[in-house]
Amino acid sequence: MAGRTPFTNVDPATAAAARLQGADPHELDQTMEFMLRLIYTNLPDFPIYDCPRLPPPLALADDHSSAVDRLSTLPRELLRGIVSRLPVKDAARTAVLSSRWRPLWLSTPLLLHDAHLLPKGHRWPLTPANSPAITAAVSHILEAHPGPVHCVRLVCTNMSLYRPQLARWLQLLADKGVEDLVLVNRPWPRDLPLPAALFSIATLTRLYLGQWKLPDTAVLRGASFPHLRELGICCVFMKRGDVECLVARSPVLEILNILGCMEEMRLRIVSDSLRCVQISMSSIEHIQVVKAPLLERLVMYRSSPNAARGLYTKLRIADAPKLRVLGYLEPGQVLEIRDTVIMPGIRTSASTMLTSVKVLSFNVRFGVHSDVRKVPTFLRCFPNAERLHIMSKRCDQPSDNLALNFWEESGPIINVILRINTMSIREFRGDPGEVAFLEYFFRTARVVRTVVVAMANPKSTPFSTDKARSKVEKCSKNTACITLVLRNKGPAGGELWKFKDGADFSFHDPFSVAEVSRKQRSE
Repeated sequence: MAGRTPFTNVDPATAAAARLQGADPHELDQTMEFMLRLIYTNLPDFPIYDCPRLPPPLALADDHSSAVDRLSTLPRELLRGIVSRLPVKDAARTAVLSSRWRPLWLSTPLLLHDAHLLPKGHRWPLTPANSPAITAAVSHILEAHPGPVHCVRLVCTNMSLYRPQLARWLQLLADKGVEDLVLVNRPWPRDLPLPAALFSIATLTRLYLGQWKLPDTAVLRGASFPHLRELGICCVFMKRGDVECLVARSPVLEILNILGCMEEMRLRIVSDSLRCVQISMSSIEHIQVVKAPLLERLVMYRSSPNAARGLYTKLRIADAPKLRVLGYLEPGQVLEIRDTVIMPGIRTSASTMLTSVKVLSFNVRFGVHSDVRKVPTFLRCFPNAERLHIMSKRCDQPSDNLALNFWEESGPIINVILRINTMSIREFRGDPGEVAFLEYFFRTARVVRTVVVAMANPKSTPFSTDKARSKVEKCSKNTACITLVLRNKGPAGGELWKFKDGADFSFHDPFSVAEVSRKQRSE
């Protein structure tokens, strides 16, 4: 269509196939752009500082205003530290400054991010990369640097066009002991098979994969990751059992992150080392925590197969004695603790409780009767919870709004509320169901210190922010706790979950709006 922007992420063959099927390839292109941005947002930080570009070497040589090169007189280790904090092009250029600088880059562990090699005018990840130029530069750097290789990010290249180069890169990275590797195929095809050589790089401590297809099970069974502590799988095509296979071959794995995997997975967690599992924007039929003695955090964010149609992830927690942080539970989902399915009216006992959980998060549609009735049932399973976070989900056709007396008649739930010292409710609009819960909480809570009410964005969800605020003030007027009411200019449904927040163990509570914001401002 005339006037339409060119494709950024879809190749001509895929665009033609989409048209034959009656689909708009531009919509497909936009979807792919969203998924790529989601991947890039959740990649681990690259371990260098943003440094200004070095001036051209000739300008340094012609500058007679300074007779003494004081920088070159610094200790060698300090100079290597300077080089290690520069983007790779600038780090390599330091070799021309003087004889003392010449060997520094080659003797410093390599940090390579291919986005630093983009030609002028390209802004990663906003514009597609110049793959031939980047590919040639990556090949030259990996061949020239003797190692060791500390950290490599390869995220700008259409890998399907450069398979021989990719195979050579993986060989070089294995030979030179790469520790931290991010490998994203941009932009198409989405199901490009990963080379088997990747799964024999035994030096890896962190691995993130984006836009690939995992190889056959036989290859995965031969994988060896004896030092791998963090694994990220983003928009990767895989079969049931593939994740379990990788976890089993990573004996010290602590963090497992899964993003954008839509094949309706079943995940069975058996690990003596995992501390944090996060699943975001995926389709997960069933999660079983079979045996995870060190698991502290389990986060499931928008990962039900089809919540709009009532299809939720089934969660079974059998053995996780250190589980401390759990969310986002959906009242519509099946929750099984050990061998008991948690249902309304069930009698609580030691076998139906997870006493280790301190931080708990729910998604609740306060206008849906069946959702709200399950909240007290679920809460009773976590008698030692100290922090409660609720994401209020919008429902287009609310069936009912349960009044205050529903919560007052919920029996043993009061024993849980009495222990809560911090509570938040996000995407608050002042609906009757939300207000009834908030009023009950303020009446019942005894040790609560802070309540945060983060309102929805009125631009995406029309409501009166002034009326919503006055309802909060009315509910909290007789309490001594700190009540914060926050306005929201973010997207509908709240900000997307970020892996680095959930896996940062310096956060006591990764669901806390205040704690995460405070940490981000300090960085």
